[in-house]
Amino acid sequence: METAQIYDLAIAWNWEYDFGFIDLVHEVACRNDMKVLEIRNENVEEILNLLRKEKIHFRYFLDRASDEDEMFQPLAWYVLRQFRSSERCAPHPINPYDLRIIAADKATMHLEFLTHNIEVPYTIIVSPYNHKNEVELSLSELAKLRRPFIIKPANTTGGGIGVVIGAETLKEIIDARQSHKSDKYLLQETITPTILAEHRAWFRVFYAFGDIIPSWWNDITHIYSPMPEEEERRLGLGQLQTITERIHTICQLDFFSTELAFMSDGRCVAVDYVNEMCDMRLQSQFSDGVPDIIVQEIVARMMECVKCKNL
Repeated sequence: METAQIYDLAIAWNWEYDFGFIDLVHEVACRNDMKVLEIRNENVEEILNLLRKEKIHFRYFLDRASDEDEMFQPLAWYVLRQFRSSERCAPHPINPYDLRIIAADKATMHLEFLTHNIEVPYTIIVSPYNHKNEVELSLSELAKLRRPFIIKPANTTGGGIGVVIGAETLKEIIDARQSHKSDKYLLQETITPTILAEHRAWFRVFYAFGDIIPSWWNDITHIYSPMPEEEERRLGLGQLQTITERIHTICQLDFFSTELAFMSDGRCVAVDYVNEMCDMRLQSQFSDGVPDIIVQEIVARMMECVKCKNL
């Protein structure tokens, strides 16, 4: 009988800007004598067929493509079904597909955060245009939003797609809902962070395979800055850790990021709930990318978990 090819990790990816992240994965794998399989548009169907015939096997599966490309969805569902039915011998999906779908829905996460006592912006959830054409909002609800406010689809917001910042009128809500007619919409108050250590107190916090990695993230320029542990302690930012751990309890993902902001009254508000498909562009290659040291830490942690079978 033909022996199946075995890989430690398979990565499905189709975003051209992931190349730096993928290169780092290969570097760490090479140092640790691990085998990595890249799954792209040109081989995804072949890989799925080989999996079904048990001619290929991978221990872990990282999917960075199916959210944007339907071509990868049959593979994602197949791996998930195998994992749910037989965890011992099936590939372990990093961020299982069913959990990712739930985490990506900002309306669902908003309600979960409220239930778990996580501070969130004042928000009105509006039903999809296809379900109800008219917007039913009271004057008091609109007044609580204050102006300007933010309009965002519950599911279609990768890279800020569909988000309207600085909205002020009912007409803008009506127009926005027709951009993604099957999606719920969130109307949110605009959050203005306080200033800490000459930074806007807005943070992108990564949860990476058990580790929590906070970073400064300017909500206006979108530029990251690393945050040393000493600075986190000195500024009393322990809530970044505790809130992110609570978010992990809710979404149960292995790898995600969240946006948290400190207000002048001391509250720490979750501004963007769960980013289940983290942008891993390197800052050395893109000015608004993630600091290289953080991406390196995430890759090292992921590969350590894969090697130790510890996800």
